[in-house]
Amino acid sequence: MQIDQSEFETIIHNHPQQKESLIPILQDIQAKFNYLPPVSLNMVSQTLGIPMIDIISVASFYNAFSLEPKGKHQITVCMGTACHVRGAPKILDEFERILDIEAGSTTKDKEFSLDEVACLGCCAIGPVVVIDDKYHAQSNIRNVAKIMKKLEKKDNNDE
Repeated sequence: MQIDQSEFETIIHNHPQQKESLIPILQDIQAKFNYLPPVSLNMVSQTLGIPMIDIISVASFYNAFSLEPKGKHQITVCMGTACHVRGAPKILDEFERILDIEAGSTTKDKEFSLDEVACLGCCAIGPVVVIDDKYHAQSNIRNVAKIMKKLEKKDNNDE
């Protein structure tokens, strides 16, 4: 996939050209491309005068950033203690089975990325699954297929 570098320039120049703008710039790039392309990181480094190692450190520290391309739909399963004891591992297993990928991966067609997180801070409504920023409370393995069918139906209606 060829990416127009002028899109990175636009994002970078929509922010003050100072080190404090690093995270907001990376957030905007992540939102637009679903990951942080290497060329974008080089441009940020040069424009803000921040060493590449520092940018990679920030990008790899925060779960909100990805250095690998992500799918159109992002699925995250909370594995915190409250969610775990209520069945989150089985929910994650079911997503892995349906999508035919492991957590931390993206489907070959780039439609879905599946991740697990240590805690989403929604313990009272767990197990929690987040899909494209929509929280699904009190999830269970029976919900997984329903959730996937709704996503497919939504995609078909968007076409």
